Amino acid sequence: MNTTLNAPLDLTNDAPIATAATDPPAVRRLLIGLALGFLGIFIFLPLMVVLVEAFRGGVGLYLKSISTPDARAALRLTLITAAIAVPLNTIFGLAAAWSIGKFEFRGRSLLLSLIDLPFAISPVISGLIYVLMFGLQGWMGPWLRSHDLQVIFAVPGIVLATMFVTFPFVAREVIPLMEAQGTEEEEAARVLGASGWQIFWRVTMPNIRWALLYGVLLSNARAMGEFGAVSVVSGHIRGLTNTLPLHVEILYNEYNFAAAFGVASLLASLALVTLAAKTAVEWVSGRSHNRLH
Repeated sequence: MNTTLNAPLDLTNDAPIATAATDPPAVRRLLIGLALGFLGIFIFLPLMVVLVEAFRGGVGLYLKSISTPDARAALRLTLITAAIAVPLNTIFGLAAAWSIGKFEFRGRSLLLSLIDLPFAISPVISGLIYVLMFGLQGWMGPWLRSHDLQVIFAVPGIVLATMFVTFPFVAREVIPLMEAQGTEEEEAARVLGASGWQIFWRVTMPNIRWALLYGVLLSNARAMGEFGAVSVVSGHIRGLTNTLPLHVEILYNEYNFAAAFGVASLLASLALVTLAAKTAVEWVSGRSHNRLH
């Protein structure tokens, strides 16, 4: 029998450990080039096309296309929807993350699966579910009609559909961090006499603030750009239930390309603002982490 199989490992060996930094320069340049090429083709090039087409007819035509009553109404509805859906999802996401990350209980795995449900269901299907529930012929349709309430083809339906598709973002950013941190700090604060709210605001929140803000930014970006679910429940009523993505689709289908790209540039600008805020959060979070270590 070969005795070398049972020999102790030589931990004093000074042989270099292979890492990504030791790969040949040609391999590293190839990988970097592929990554940059992918970003250029699928992200930067479409963005440049939108901006170029938006200003093809000149600044005057661009300003006219984004200042029409329908465009202003679409922008206002988009911002209102995000302003309602994102804070509510932040509250629900924090509650879910607190429950899952800090407690063990029966049904915990089921709750995690339900949080991920919007990722597994097509946005169009989720919008159809709301139509079947709150439409005139839906389960709650007669009751809503008798109380003169309208959910589908109105702002409430748009908000509900947006909340559904954006619900997981905050929870999924905060849950792993809460699980990794454990409950030792909260238990110590409880022993010292802190109340539940004091523990949350002075112990838990400072530890998760950057992950929470990151999740809020992602949720906001998805809320403003959501198309599928909102398209089903909105009814495409000009000036009333059209968000910016729906307004872009209508303009494009009418062959009004200048106005379509002009309004699309507003969405692109909102996305760039979100990207800049995300980068700032990562930078500040990284600096805070380095100071702690």
